[in-house]
Amino acid sequence: MTREEKSIAIGDLTAQLAGTNIVYLADISGLNAETTSNLRRACFKAGIKLEVVKNTLLAKAMEASDKEFGELPTTLKGNTSILIADIANAPAKVIKEFRKKGEKPVFKGAFINDEIYIGDNLLDSLAALKSKEEVIGDIIGLLQSPAKRIISALLNNAESKGEAAE
Repeated sequence: MTREEKSIAIGDLTAQLAGTNIVYLADISGLNAETTSNLRRACFKAGIKLEVVKNTLLAKAMEASDKEFGELPTTLKGNTSILIADIANAPAKVIKEFRKKGEKPVFKGAFINDEIYIGDNLLDSLAALKSKEEVIGDIIGLLQSPAKRIISALLNNAESKGEAAE
C-alpha cells in the first residue's frame, strides 16, 4: 500500500468515525469463508457496516478524529474488524448470536455515544442495552398504562351502574 493509498484510507476511516456514535471492534480471524459471509449478511440485515481494517490505519484515524476514543486504540492488536451501526446494541446482539455457534467473533471494545467499553466480558451487558426506540416505547407504555386503567375503571363502573339500573 503506497503512502497516498494509506492517507486516503485514513481519511475514509476518519470520515466514517465522524459520521457515527456507535463503533464496535471485534476479531473475526479464523472464520471460514461461509461463516464470514453469514456474519456479513447478518450485519447487513441489522443495518451494521462490517469492515476489516488495518490496526495502524484505524489508530491514526481515531487520533485524527474529533472524538475521544480513550483506551480503545489499545485493543488494536491482531485481526480487527470495525462494526458501525445506528442502534447501540445491534452489533452486540449479532456477535452474541454468532457466538452460539463458535468462539468468534471476539468482542474487543466499543465506542457508544462517547462512552468506551473494553473487554469481551461486557458483550452481554451491551447486548442488553435498550435502543432509543425501545426506551421511547417503554416510556409511552408507562404513560399510557395509568390512562388505560382509568378508562377501564370508568367503563367497568358505567357497566355496573347500567346493570344496577336494569
